[in-house]
Amino acid sequence: MTLTTSAQNLTALCTPDAQHIAIRIVAETGSTNADLLAEVARLDGPALLWAESQTAGKGRAGRSWHSSAGATLTFSLAWKFSLPLQALAGLSLAIGVVVAETLASFGVEARLKWPNDVLKDGDKLAGILIETAMDKTDRSSIWTVIGIGINLAQASQLSQQIGRAVAEAPELLAQRELVMAALLNRFSIALPAFAQNGFKEFAAAWNALDAYAGRTVNILDQGKILYGGAAAGVDDSGHLLLNTAQGRIAIVAGDVSLRVA
Repeated sequence: MTLTTSAQNLTALCTPDAQHIAIRIVAETGSTNADLLAEVARLDGPALLWAESQTAGKGRAGRSWHSSAGATLTFSLAWKFSLPLQALAGLSLAIGVVVAETLASFGVEARLKWPNDVLKDGDKLAGILIETAMDKTDRSSIWTVIGIGINLAQASQLSQQIGRAVAEAPELLAQRELVMAALLNRFSIALPAFAQNGFKEFAAAWNALDAYAGRTVNILDQGKILYGGAAAGVDDSGHLLLNTAQGRIAIVAGDVSLRVA
């Protein structure tokens, strides 16, 4: 299904809070994240780049994000925070909350996997990649480029391509424009709230959507098990809490993965 909307139509669907976001929609690009990172010096406010397909999409830890025209919802949102880099801890988890709650408003039951995956029926439905760039004109601010990919169709084909099961939400195919507007509306409220209060504003919502709460899991780094224990949600900083044989520990999000033991 070809995307036929325009930036003007999408803006008209947004609430006043979100209508200050500059919108650009393209048929194809390499990576929406890479494009916006290259443009932040010229941006004067929040900007959305929505691509029908990406030929060099980026995932977490240097992985590729696979997308095809009409089968995925792939976009990046550039947003400037007047905060130091360390204050952005937990942002990807907050974004996960926004995505999951937006999908729920369209009847898609989504759950969250620490640190930044959105699941449906236990398989990955959406991924989040956040990259940052310093604002060269204002050293007290930092640009974030929030990349999101949501699988809408062709899950079996994608599963074969990447070698693991993924989920899809075909019920959203005919509503992509409405879904995008709803996401922008929520981001326009959630991101200022994060700037004001940090992840603690979202911790309770994240824990309510935690797909692994109470389950025995392992934390891996490049295939090596670092820790094992029962998942106990996240704290106000977005650290994963793990009840181990030695007691409760907090795991800082990095290039680590969570797997069911």
